[in-house]
Amino acid sequence: MINYNGKRFHPVTGGGPEESRVAVYHQEGDLLWGEFLGGKARRGALTGTASPNGELDFAYCMVLDDGQVISGHCRSTPKVLEDGRIRLDEVWERFGEHAASGVSVIEEIPAQTTN
Repeated sequence: MINYNGKRFHPVTGGGPEESRVAVYHQEGDLLWGEFLGGKARRGALTGTASPNGELDFAYCMVLDDGQVISGHCRSTPKVLEDGRIRLDEVWERFGEHAASGVSVIEEIPAQTTN
């Protein structure tokens, strides 16, 4: 089972401002939560569950730079990369006035090493 506690992720976008977004995940048992900021997001949060195979199912909300408040749902499927980091393929849906759906990819940020 993948344990997401303390892992940090950022979007895989090929460049651009959204790559500056950083999410920090926390986990206790199957309970998952996290916070993120950067890119167009001033602040965001997520809460959901992690299944035994590492798949994530969560709701999220965020406030964008322009003041819009966004909420939605996401399902993420993990892949462990050759270097041991986690890549998450995400299928998301936004609700309400800002309704949209799409797919995105985020990858674990390597742990900082000190010499």
